[in-house]
Amino acid sequence: MRLRNSVLAATSAIALVLAVPVSANAAVGDFLYKVGPGVPAGIADPASGGCVNLPYTTEEDPGFAPQNLTASTATVFRDFDCGGDTYAVMKPGMRFGDRLEVRSVRFS
Repeated sequence: MRLRNSVLAATSAIALVLAVPVSANAAVGDFLYKVGPGVPAGIADPASGGCVNLPYTTEEDPGFAPQNLTASTATVFRDFDCGGDTYAVMKPGMRFGDRLEVRSVRFS
């Protein structure tokens, strides 16, 4: 009887751990921006903590007009790989205009 209770408790604990969503370390929501001649682009549920180079941005054509529609603070950078000077810190829900150039972002 005790063995059965121990197995049941261990199985329940494993099931609980596996039920936790993988996105626990993600900035839930969307980070939107524009590229080229104003084409919308974005990333959904980006990972927190690491640097994300923004897709479709290049040295010649950075992203612009970022919108932080995630639940996390976003730090946007003008350079790739979150290098160079920090350009701006965006709280959740914050939007910037077309003049802000971005190529990478890090979420807290």
